[in-house]
Amino acid sequence: MPEGHTIHRLAKDYAEAFVTGGPLRVTSPQGKFSDAAALLDRTPLHATDAHGKHLFLGFAEPEPEHADWVHIHLGLFGKVTFGPAPAPPPTDTVRLRLADDTSYVDLRGPATCALITDGEKRAVHDRLGPDPLRPDADPARAYRRISRSRTTIAALLMDQKVIAGVGNVYRAEVLFRHGIDPYRAGRDIRPAQWDAIWADLVALMREGVRHNRIDTVRPEHTPEAMGRPPRVDDHGGEVYVYRRAHLPCHICGGEIRTADLAARNLFWCPACQRP
Repeated sequence: MPEGHTIHRLAKDYAEAFVTGGPLRVTSPQGKFSDAAALLDRTPLHATDAHGKHLFLGFAEPEPEHADWVHIHLGLFGKVTFGPAPAPPPTDTVRLRLADDTSYVDLRGPATCALITDGEKRAVHDRLGPDPLRPDADPARAYRRISRSRTTIAALLMDQKVIAGVGNVYRAEVLFRHGIDPYRAGRDIRPAQWDAIWADLVALMREGVRHNRIDTVRPEHTPEAMGRPPRVDDHGGEVYVYRRAHLPCHICGGEIRTADLAARNLFWCPACQRP
């Protein structure tokens, strides 16, 4: 499932493609979004927004009683494809196509693609935790929940009600970067530790938006600096522990471990992240 930096990057890309343009052709070749697409067809895209793993495309100026937002959650299988005009004939897997005279964007396989009101959009924001990539994020709100919880910090970082946008990669990497045992209870995370984790997530995820990939190793641990081969993985990016189970740690040389936690694979270095 894409992590929050990908969704913010998509919001930026949609805006660059269409927000300053005119009315769009809005269609649903698959047919599952056809009624809503017909309502939006020939209207301009005026805004994009992202919160955690949720993407919003705004097609009408928000009003107290009505606003047109397309709410998208890619889930495990959703894909977005950008291309130049003229758009090719769509396949029957395209849930939503936006197109104008210069470009098109196809959405396939999302977990959610729904037309919602401004009030419904606010309700989505209200149920999510603070997002490190949003200027309105309040890290203290997340820490209040974390500091009262017996749940492991690894599970809390993946709980979108606690903090929005962090997925398995950022979770594993930020805990390694701060030497924190993933099984430590949230209530045992000190305020200064949380402040450092949050600041690191903000910086790492901003870089993720900029480069459209996740890189978490510090300059002194890059392949060039260490004289090691670069990572080969469909995830891309240089990391410390994610998907490196049974390989040697870049720092201590010990074996990276993996385990199942809340139905997701956890990766950590027991030597660098001592209990």
